[in-house]
Amino acid sequence: MANRPLVFGVLNVTPDSFSDGGRWDSPDSAIEHARVMVSAGADVIDVGGESTRPGAARIDDGEERRRVEPVIRALVADGISVSLDTMRADTARLGIDLGVDYVNDVSGGLSDPAMLGVVSGADVTYVAMHWRGESDVMDGNATYGDVTRDVVTELRTRIDAAQDAGIAPGKLWIDPGLGFAKTADHNWQLLRDLDQLVALGYPVLVGASRKRFLAPFGENPADRDQATAIISVLSAESGAAGVRVHDVSLTVDALRVRRAWWGGAE
Repeated sequence: MANRPLVFGVLNVTPDSFSDGGRWDSPDSAIEHARVMVSAGADVIDVGGESTRPGAARIDDGEERRRVEPVIRALVADGISVSLDTMRADTARLGIDLGVDYVNDVSGGLSDPAMLGVVSGADVTYVAMHWRGESDVMDGNATYGDVTRDVVTELRTRIDAAQDAGIAPGKLWIDPGLGFAKTADHNWQLLRDLDQLVALGYPVLVGASRKRFLAPFGENPADRDQATAIISVLSAESGAAGVRVHDVSLTVDALRVRRAWWGGAE
């Protein structure tokens, strides 16, 4: 059995994220919630200061840094592994200076041409997601011949770009970008074909948590956590290296059941 994937707990320090915007937008509430997720079994806390929900408008880069800095500073001081969810090189540079372990770029380096250079000079892991444009236009870009083939091809170009910039293969992860320029059918196809992304030879992060394609399992985003936990287990079976979730406890319990099913092996 493959090892248990790392569990990335989502921490949106934003007023407008699709499922929990405004709940953790003060530093104190965000820091406390991160500690709760770590107690529940999160391996990494993924801090985001800008919403990337469909239709979201970009914010000022200074505002993004203002939101994330006190939270990252406190979590790193606690010894918590932190991932910074950002498309901006300047914000990534701040996170690197503060001690984050991951830079999670939903644009895969396409939004900010300086991003790959900033990351390549640092001892961090870079997560390159499949992306086809900003949040306000991405739904119009959900056209594919074969979604798995096209996503694999486009991710290969981002892998090549990352390596050309000097990012070591051992410091690179990929993400199929569920919900980003994808219909529900596209998302399900990518999950069914996750082994094809794993076959690229890089750790794969799956971020299905609470997204629109899970609406049949819950009208409200928070009602989709059980479906998310099941996807976490199925992703682990397909070789995912990490899962990004809002409800850490449910996913950790589901992965514990998987471990028990396979006789307790890790």
